[in-house]
Amino acid sequence: MRANFEALEKTGANHVPLSPLSFLKRTVSIFPDRLAVIYGDYRASWSQTYDRICRVASSLQKLGIKQGDTVAVMAANTPELFELHFAVPMIGAVLNTINTRLEADTVGYILDHGDAVAVITDTAFHTVMAAALGMSGRTLAIIDIEDPNGPGGERLGSQTYADLIRNGDSGFDWRGPEDEWQALALNYTSGTSGRPKGVVYHHRGSYLMSLGTPIAWELPRHPVYLYSVPMFHCNGWGHAWTMTLLAGTIVCLRAVTAKDIFSAIETHGVTHLGGAPIVLSMLVNAPSEDKKLLSHPVKVMTAGAPPPAAVLEATKALGFEVMQVYGLTETYGHVTQCLWREEWDDLSPAEQAEVQSWQGVAFPMTEEADVVDRETGIPVPWDGETQGEIVLRGNTVMKGYYKDAKATSDAFADGRFKSGDAAVRHPNGYIQIKDRLKDVIISGGENISSVEVESVLYRHPAVAAAAVVAKPDEKWGEVPCAFVELKPSASASAEELIEFCRQNMAGFKRPKEVIFGDLPKTATGKIQKFVLRQRAKSADGQP
Repeated sequence: MRANFEALEKTGANHVPLSPLSFLKRTVSIFPDRLAVIYGDYRASWSQTYDRICRVASSLQKLGIKQGDTVAVMAANTPELFELHFAVPMIGAVLNTINTRLEADTVGYILDHGDAVAVITDTAFHTVMAAALGMSGRTLAIIDIEDPNGPGGERLGSQTYADLIRNGDSGFDWRGPEDEWQALALNYTSGTSGRPKGVVYHHRGSYLMSLGTPIAWELPRHPVYLYSVPMFHCNGWGHAWTMTLLAGTIVCLRAVTAKDIFSAIETHGVTHLGGAPIVLSMLVNAPSEDKKLLSHPVKVMTAGAPPPAAVLEATKALGFEVMQVYGLTETYGHVTQCLWREEWDDLSPAEQAEVQSWQGVAFPMTEEADVVDRETGIPVPWDGETQGEIVLRGNTVMKGYYKDAKATSDAFADGRFKSGDAAVRHPNGYIQIKDRLKDVIISGGENISSVEVESVLYRHPAVAAAAVVAKPDEKWGEVPCAFVELKPSASASAEELIEFCRQNMAGFKRPKEVIFGDLPKTATGKIQKFVLRQRAKSADGQP
């Protein structure tokens, strides 16, 4: 008789939908009195934090927010935003954290496209949010966060976050999602080809990301984590849930400065932090009076444009242990890591810094991270020279792009997620990015679309043609550099065009340099950006 194992069924006893929210109940039950959150003079234990989260979830439910509804949030890294990573999905709603650096037009688009039914916003961002709400034309429930440590600002709604806590039910009982494939978060890309795309995360992916991170980063129980990564970016790399899993202490930082980072490390005993390479440069180049001698090693996870070798060397000399990771919004954040190898111990500091900047190997929860030929889909040789495209597969790849079936289908062609990043694989299997297939500029950890900057430049009456590429920068890693052809008899200064961009897009996206002259083109009139990239690396930008 043939075995029939399929006769055994899933039941409530042997199959529970995975969700990172389950970590909260476990931690509260085991370590209720341990310190969970620090922010300025604010302190909250895990039991106090759980009480606040339950009250907020209860109040949001009373407002009529239900499963599948989108709740948009524009806030700095404060306790409120950490709590909302639990409170919103507790009622089955979808958390949409919005980049606080965006201009009103894009914020309004996100509110509309994401079908937000409510917005929770820090009063510090009232000007942008008020304009965005006016543009969107949506009628939303508006809740204001009034942060005593912030710069203040006008209220836009009829109630505050404090009201949610005051009026909520501390006995709110969360029983988990009905399906682990249920949407948990909606994160928007940086708009690398026009409007940003909405990336949908599910409970299962976030749960597995939270489990994979401690293994890859070798996290101990009860880490003291400085939240210097914006929580609006890939849900802060999922570290809100990871640190909850480990019953850690989260130190919130509203504004990231070298002085505040060193102070937090000294005052609170910070053991771990994350940030873009700009954060490393900030620490290295801080004034001597702002620096503190580290009494213990501090582990740093960094992602973005690979930090310069000199920065990595200097960061290590300060007492920071840096691990380079790689990922995208579409992959919940980091999915590969530059795992240190023993044979690198004998390399020179410069050589160590070079290999340390590679994108590395797959995280434990990543099923596949490979580099393949774009035409055939066959993996490239591990020779460190043959370029291909990074493709990824696993549970920490998005559900898809919200309301964009074609983009989703294109991204998932051949059963793998196409990253758009060109890379090689070294003989040891480590991945190293060599170029970007999409013309994306990573500046200080923020993705900037060259197409978006170009579209703004083309709107200036004096501009005939424009092309924007990445220019290496010691502080930011990369910055936008614009090459511009002016119309006959027209005139414009570099300062004028930069200011024009500042007025028509988020300030961090504006070009930092403008170089005038004829743009190199192919026979069919296509601008040769590879030529401009080489020019941007030279001192004067000329051939």
